[in-house]
Amino acid sequence: MATSKLDERRLMSDEEYTLVEQTHYPVLGKLEDAALKDLTQRLRERRDRARDIAHRQRRDVRGKGRQATTFEKQDAGNRQKAGILAEALTRINSERMHRKADEFRANARRALLLRQGAEAAERPGSGRTPRTGMRKNPSTRRERIVNPMDAGRVSQAGKRAQAVRDNA
Repeated sequence: MATSKLDERRLMSDEEYTLVEQTHYPVLGKLEDAALKDLTQRLRERRDRARDIAHRQRRDVRGKGRQATTFEKQDAGNRQKAGILAEALTRINSERMHRKADEFRANARRALLLRQGAEAAERPGSGRTPRTGMRKNPSTRRERIVNPMDAGRVSQAGKRAQAVRDNA
């Protein structure tokens, strides 16, 4: 859930608030890449510190730390502070992804223009076609020794001879 600017102001020191304020829309879009990288690094350090302090406080309240304390005395809003800093990092990461997507789109457009401007590639010939005249494929079947007409005549003679033997 998004945190209001009033809550951000209440929970953070002046220095932390100026860092988080730079992650909101109008300012975030105007930052250069180097400044964005530096801001990301500083926010991550602050978020990790707030998260570690909140973790240590929760351990102290449970009595697992160095000294047991009460919850009212310990929690100074470090969990909320870590959450606000995490939201700021999320905004920065989404802005970086938008910029990277814009860069990818520009590269794709450039590649398309290069491809459209290039000469057509030489392709090999298509091989045998009917337009230039068909050439006979060599047969893969073996040549017959006997004339096909003789084969029918011989088998018919065999049938007749068998019939004569059967009727005799």
